[in-house]
Amino acid sequence: MNIWIQKVAIPLGAIAGIILAFEVWGWQGVALAVGALVFWMLLHFNRLMQVVKRAAERPLGYVDSAVMLNAKLNKGVTLMHVVAMTRALGALQTPPNQQPELYRWTDNSHSWVEAEFLEGKLVSWQLVRPTEPTDAAS
Repeated sequence: MNIWIQKVAIPLGAIAGIILAFEVWGWQGVALAVGALVFWMLLHFNRLMQVVKRAAERPLGYVDSAVMLNAKLNKGVTLMHVVAMTRALGALQTPPNQQPELYRWTDNSHSWVEAEFLEGKLVSWQLVRPTEPTDAAS
């Protein structure tokens, strides 16, 4: 349903809004509706650029706390949303342009979260924590 909204309903709604604006206010309404659509697209573009700018300032695949990232993840969120949460690009674990994509974020304690994305949406993830070394002297 969500893909249907993104691929069909939003463009149809935009076209319907432009047509409605023309019927009510003429060409001035079309200019207003198109201006509003451009403004909306610029807001999304600006958010994307902010996320990428913040991610560029951090090491690839790094996160402050893998445990906290694991707790915050939800199925269906986009890769951009996860990059915004971690403020870092994930380290790609699969060959490029292969679906599903597997990304890894690691913290200072060497714990990591591996997240699987299908068509840019989070499908599954798992937290892996390093095992504690056993004390052989005891």
